[in-house]
Amino acid sequence: MAMGIHRPGGRGRGAGRRAPMAEINVTPLVDVMLVLLIIFMITAPLLVAGVPVDLPDSRAKPIGQEDREPVQISVVEDGSIYIGEDRIARGEMTTKIEALARELGDSPPQILLRADRSLDYGAVMRVMGELNRVGLNRVSLVTTGSAGAP
Repeated sequence: MAMGIHRPGGRGRGAGRRAPMAEINVTPLVDVMLVLLIIFMITAPLLVAGVPVDLPDSRAKPIGQEDREPVQISVVEDGSIYIGEDRIARGEMTTKIEALARELGDSPPQILLRADRSLDYGAVMRVMGELNRVGLNRVSLVTTGSAGAP
C-alpha cells in the first residue's frame, strides 16, 4: 500500500497539498462482477427452451451432440406448431417444412421434435410424416429423463 511521506514542518514542494492516491480501488469492480455473475446464473436456465411444452418421461439414453445446431420443432398442447420460436399457422405446415428443407440443404442437421404429452398420436405423426416426406429423416423425439418412467 502506497503511503505519502509526511515531513515535519510542512516545508518543501507541495506543502499543504495532499499527494495523489496511486491505488486502484478494486472492491466496487468485484461487487459489480459478482452481481452480474448471479444475474447470469439465474437467467441462463430460463433461456433453454422458448416454447413451453409438457414433455413425456423416458428412460432412453441422451443422443450425442453434433457440430451443427439442431432444429427444434415443437407441437404444444393446443396443436400449434413452432419451428424454433416461430409459430406456424395451421394451414402452412406443409409449405413451411418444405421451405425449411430447402434452406437446410443436402446435409440437414438433427431435427428435435418436442411434443406435449397430452397430444394424440396422430398430431405428432402428421408432423413426422411431413418431415419424412421432404427428406428430413434425422428426427429425434425429445423427452424428460426419468428413472421411474415405465
